[in-house]
Amino acid sequence: MGSILFNVTTAALMVLMFNGGLALVGQVTLGRRRIPWAAVALTGIALAGVALQLCWSGAMGALDADPAKSGWWRVVTSVFMQNGGFGGAAWNIATLAAVAAFAEWFWGGLLTLGLFAAGILLPEQIDALWGLTSHSTDPRNFAGSSGATYFLGATLAAALLLHGGTVESPDKGSDANGSGDQGARHKAVRKNQLLALGVPVLGLAMWFTQENGHGLVSGYGFALGALVWVVFRSLLRPDRDLRQPPRTTMALLTGLAGRRARSSG
Repeated sequence: MGSILFNVTTAALMVLMFNGGLALVGQVTLGRRRIPWAAVALTGIALAGVALQLCWSGAMGALDADPAKSGWWRVVTSVFMQNGGFGGAAWNIATLAAVAAFAEWFWGGLLTLGLFAAGILLPEQIDALWGLTSHSTDPRNFAGSSGATYFLGATLAAALLLHGGTVESPDKGSDANGSGDQGARHKAVRKNQLLALGVPVLGLAMWFTQENGHGLVSGYGFALGALVWVVFRSLLRPDRDLRQPPRTTMALLTGLAGRRARSSG
């Protein structure tokens, strides 16, 4: 029963983050956005890690972050190893792809990569400050991308809380849902802010009641996301794809994939 509750709350936290990212960039804007190449690269490396594990039985032993083993590289390479079987690997890679895409569309590619790197490196260092190194809050259990993904997803929740959500469409003079009513806009902002607050609240509750490390690394990510928003908000351009539509958009890519699927069928 305990493991079921652990998995359910872990999934629920990711659902909050996914909905927060969707609210932040605006669901109706997705088709007009450029391909998030930094997210594609991170997902590709994760897939390559799984392929390496399938081809080399010693990959986990050589690249995981087991504290009993030496190797400075392990803290990074372990992120791209997966240890939860097929289902766990599929979940980790799918959530990484989605969260990284939302992050890139809002934060931009460089900040997204920096925040993902922070999700790899910071939890263990913060744990050391709290004296928690004996049972690190990093949920990778020696391997897995979930810790860095939840950290990155929580930065989006912080941005949603401070930004209010849904990038405005410059061609309509209203929010990306097509509503020009300010009352509805304010109501949507309050709803988004409650959604955003749900991430650190649920995350910390998971940590204190279950010692679920996904929850605490989400708290770390939320705090860093708020700091990054304050420092870089004047430089962020989350509406860049809406003002200057790229040649290759998500709608074009999915349409091409759909046509190929129909022709091959």
